Amino acid sequence: MIAEITHQGRTWRIALNAPIDLSIPLDAKSPGPRAWHVGPPAFTPVQAGEKIYSVQEGGPVNFRDVAFNPHGNGTHTESVGHIARLVHPVGNIFQRYWFTAQLISVLPEERRTAEGLDRVVTLGLLRSTVNDRAPEALVIRTWPNEPDKLTRQWTGTNPPYIEAEACAWLRSIGVKHLLLDLPSVDRERDDGKLAAHHAFWDHPRSTDLSRTITEMIFVPNEVKDGEYLLELQVPHFINDAAPSRPVLYAPLT
Repeated sequence: MIAEITHQGRTWRIALNAPIDLSIPLDAKSPGPRAWHVGPPAFTPVQAGEKIYSVQEGGPVNFRDVAFNPHGNGTHTESVGHIARLVHPVGNIFQRYWFTAQLISVLPEERRTAEGLDRVVTLGLLRSTVNDRAPEALVIRTWPNEPDKLTRQWTGTNPPYIEAEACAWLRSIGVKHLLLDLPSVDRERDDGKLAAHHAFWDHPRSTDLSRTITEMIFVPNEVKDGEYLLELQVPHFINDAAPSRPVLYAPLT
């Protein structure tokens, strides 16, 4: 199934039957991934009196309540509403769902702080890897890229993060959608500053509804760095964040 998409003066040929799914399943039976002290997602059959709406338990249908936290339970996309006084629902902001994208892989640099040793995706790392012609979306894979990112308990581990200057630079060159395989662009404990979030959205100086941040993706090791088309689908949640399913398509030669 081959499609041709013309955008920004370039025609892309992609195989729609060869998607590269970057999302991590939201699975109550999986230990993770989880962050920010949240528990696992829950899928609970509705019970009305003695009747339980589970086919396995004799009900006519499976009819389950679902409980999870978008920020803490796996792959999610967030709007500036994450740090603004107003929610700015992420489900309302997309005018389209396809974007030019670049996948890069970086080894965060070690940096000594008052709290200990941090691992940081720096401005220098991004300047040396992002294309001169900036993509609309930047996908960051961090090394080492162990499979346990699919189930990792991130809480209390001081994960790598992106320095604020790097996020400000990405905004300045026109990157609209930032995706990464970490639980946050910011340090786990930063006294509520969220400097990288603020820098990417230029908030509170402006309220940029055109930009999103997607966290806790997973990029398989066999996927090569380079240019792609990104399809970023988000359910119509009236919330600052929602679970999402970012999918890459490699250009055909």
